[in-house]
Amino acid sequence: MAQPNRYTLAWPLLAMLLAAGQPATAADDAIEREQLAALVRQIDLIDLQAEHAALTAPQARARYHFDHARLREDLQRVRTGIQDYLTPPRAQPRDPVDLSGDYRQSSPPSDQEALR
Repeated sequence: MAQPNRYTLAWPLLAMLLAAGQPATAADDAIEREQLAALVRQIDLIDLQAEHAALTAPQARARYHFDHARLREDLQRVRTGIQDYLTPPRAQPRDPVDLSGDYRQSSPPSDQEALR
């Protein structure tokens, strides 16, 4: 039995890499949105736990302590970034300018009509 050469072993890997580079389908987009929404819910839970930990932390500060406020700020940044991705801002409508609607122009009177 012949041993497979390195090129025959590389084909499956190459096929997987090419498939990974294909554009996302609508189903893939929906799955990604669901996963990101679940991630936001998990961040909310972590934020609640961090808030609880900050409230129950010993008041006498040791030499080193955990900065719960900084953790909560970072969680808010991540949450905001994901939510901005999930609901991108839409272009704001322009402020419409009123149309005049009167397109008829009267020509200036000619010299002879002005003398009459």
